[in-house]
Amino acid sequence: MKVVIEGELTDLNKFINAQRANRFGGAKVKKDNTQKCARAFAPIKSKKLRLPITLHITWYCKDKRKDKDNVAFGKKFLLDGMIESGLLANDGWGEIAGFTDSFEIDKENPRIEVEIEEEAE
Repeated sequence: MKVVIEGELTDLNKFINAQRANRFGGAKVKKDNTQKCARAFAPIKSKKLRLPITLHITWYCKDKRKDKDNVAFGKKFLLDGMIESGLLANDGWGEIAGFTDSFEIDKENPRIEVEIEEEAE
């Protein structure tokens, strides 16, 4: 099953800067990004997943200005969004088997594609 999140999520450097600029800045960035992800996962929230799951994430960035590790920080928002949407109850070891990340450039349509691989029966 695949979920697409349009646009980009806040990278680690911008998140740290928001925390430094205002004591509530980091919380607002986290809330906004988590809600964006939760809206993307909401249509499949009634799906009963066979746990643990592996997430295969393709980060389509608009350019190469951000380091890949800063971009992949968005996993925090993805997982919290999955919980907020009701798709997952938790994001611990029993629910998440692992991740794969790949990175592409798409200037016209930056997005995050999340492929959810469920545990084999």
